[in-house]
Amino acid sequence: MRYLGPLAWLAALMFQPAAAVAQAPTETLELDSQVVLTADSILVDDAANTVTAIGNVEAVYQGRVMRADRLVYNRVSDTVRATGNIVILDPDGTQRFADEIETDANLSDGYAVGFATRMPNGGLATAQSAVRSPDGSNALDKVVYTSCQMCEDDTTPTWSLRARRAVLDESSQMYSYTDTVLEVAGIPVLYLPYFSHPDPDSERRSGFLAPDFGTSSKLGLFYQQPYYWAISPSQDLTIAPKIMANVNPLLEMDYRKRFWSGRTQASFSFTNDRDFDSDGNKFGPSEWRGHFFGSGDFDIAPEWRWGFGIEQVSDDLYTRRYDIEGENERRGLYYGQPLRLLNQVFLQGQSDGWYADASLITLEGLRENDADDTFPSALPLFYAERNLDFGSYGFAKLSGSTAFLTRSSGVDTQRASVAAEWSKTQILPGGTVFSPFAEARFDHYALNDTPSNADSASRGLYTAGARLSYPLIRPGPTVDLLIEPTLMLGLGSSAPNDPDIPVEDSLFYEFDESSLFEANGAAGYDLYEGGQRLSAGLSATARWKNGVSLQAMGGRRWRESGDSAFTKASNLRDKSSDWVGGLSADFGRPLSFETRVRLDKDDLSVNRVDASMTTDWWRLQGQLRYYRISKDITETGLDDEGVAITGQVRVSDEFFLVYARQRDISGRFIGPERQSGRDLRHVFGVAYEDDCSRFEITFERSEAIDRTLGANDSLKFRFSLKTLGDFGPETRS
Repeated sequence: MRYLGPLAWLAALMFQPAAAVAQAPTETLELDSQVVLTADSILVDDAANTVTAIGNVEAVYQGRVMRADRLVYNRVSDTVRATGNIVILDPDGTQRFADEIETDANLSDGYAVGFATRMPNGGLATAQSAVRSPDGSNALDKVVYTSCQMCEDDTTPTWSLRARRAVLDESSQMYSYTDTVLEVAGIPVLYLPYFSHPDPDSERRSGFLAPDFGTSSKLGLFYQQPYYWAISPSQDLTIAPKIMANVNPLLEMDYRKRFWSGRTQASFSFTNDRDFDSDGNKFGPSEWRGHFFGSGDFDIAPEWRWGFGIEQVSDDLYTRRYDIEGENERRGLYYGQPLRLLNQVFLQGQSDGWYADASLITLEGLRENDADDTFPSALPLFYAERNLDFGSYGFAKLSGSTAFLTRSSGVDTQRASVAAEWSKTQILPGGTVFSPFAEARFDHYALNDTPSNADSASRGLYTAGARLSYPLIRPGPTVDLLIEPTLMLGLGSSAPNDPDIPVEDSLFYEFDESSLFEANGAAGYDLYEGGQRLSAGLSATARWKNGVSLQAMGGRRWRESGDSAFTKASNLRDKSSDWVGGLSADFGRPLSFETRVRLDKDDLSVNRVDASMTTDWWRLQGQLRYYRISKDITETGLDDEGVAITGQVRVSDEFFLVYARQRDISGRFIGPERQSGRDLRHVFGVAYEDDCSRFEITFERSEAIDRTLGANDSLKFRFSLKTLGDFGPETRS
């Protein structure tokens, strides 16, 4: 176990200052300019060849200070012996104490009696004795370690580690412990007869890591013991078998390797078992199951790199059944979506004034109704741009893009696009900001299996216009105000969207305040906002001198005509958009919040709201997020609503109530009927926390249902000990 290193540092730390004094004892007569020795009296016995310092002895060497009641240096044996109230202070803040120390100048052997140390990280350790042997090993007997603050009237720390013996072998740089007990409030809770681990300052070593354990209605009692294998200085493998009461064992592995030009990582697991539900009941045939998540990133040249990302599972519910993490991590240029597997190979280049990337992408679905043969494969995607600075004449960007999408079932498309953009910003008399812009793009599509049997489509697109804003600033003694009304007027291609062009990259786009003043309100390449358009909005910012700030922005967009190519959810379908806005406030630790809204253009009813709040006030710490999407703008015609809460309430100086909830208020269709609201995750429990530890007991229930997996209950115990690490199942916020 790697978390118990502070116990074994004691031996090595013990003897360094003593050796320094032994190498250069001195009176205020200095035998060595590096050492200053002061005391009430210093006696030099030439006959016995000793130097004795008595009373308030202090030796200073290279920033270290050693104090004692008495110090004797024997020039013949080249040893130093200090006794009485020994205190050693290091520049890093480490303090060591002992009743008696003796060692030779070469640190080949020595001992300390009544030893204790206080480390910069808050750790406190004591040992009955510390002995250094000529073979380079350091042994401490009857060791006690804790990172809890100790008071004179409180001799029982929240937690402590007791070991009968701790040994550091400097030749192998390994620590070993015998008969170690973890005590909580003075009560033994864990016993380890023997374990060992490498010196934290040494090179990586193989060994066992901290285990993971817990219980749930799905897996039953489980225990997972990782083993870390340092294969070479540039690669390692973590092997973690997992034993579960309700289902067959599982083996997880995590491999990492670094190269001179990059790195690669792979995590995978496998088991042989039948399917099972949320109660651990098995059904169906037994078969091999597993997952593989891998990635790599390599430099080719100073401006170029390439990489890959791989995500594969044996069956849709595998990662959820076995609580495998890492499904939606970024493994390349693109992020995956929940319950989607993304595989990619990419090439990327970037330097001053230009950028380019190319990717090969395949997708697989893990949702119940997913049909993988309808998912597109991008073979390849390509994008490149060149930025040009014309000084007083503005900025320009030239870009090119291709997308070759193929399916086993459905429409295949091959798109090539070239585009040019220009913009300029200037300040007119009176402070008005004037920003003219222009953009043009040409798209060509080669199509296959379209409903209209069209085999190609081409279009030329353009937009020209200007943004006009008038910033109004009023500095004040307590608050500064900035109000900026803005207009955007654009004229573009009429009827730009061809019904033969399938919509791929604009399916889930929604126009909001962040794109209110963009020349083209649509994103992606498939859909384009054409005709005349006008946006009007207002932004306001207030900043108080004490750090409090308030920001708001809102507006609306009008168009010459509507476009049925856009969906209702996109907010670009009609001649005018809904009102869009955002509001954020930061009051420091007590409160901060952010809200984004979309109000119906006719009656100002709330079509969409997404609000979040964070607080750390008095005895409450928490985060709250609420969202609601009206059925008037969803494609399903159903409301979508949910809330997520995490927080804790301090009921005393050391005890907390812990709470978390993620609730789907609107519910979902389960079979032919719609289920009412349900808790995707509901957690409540109690926690104890002081300066050196945190103990937490929580009950968690999930009512999420996905085919054969339904509600699941679990009881989790987690504790964190300062300087030692975390134990128990990881808790999520």
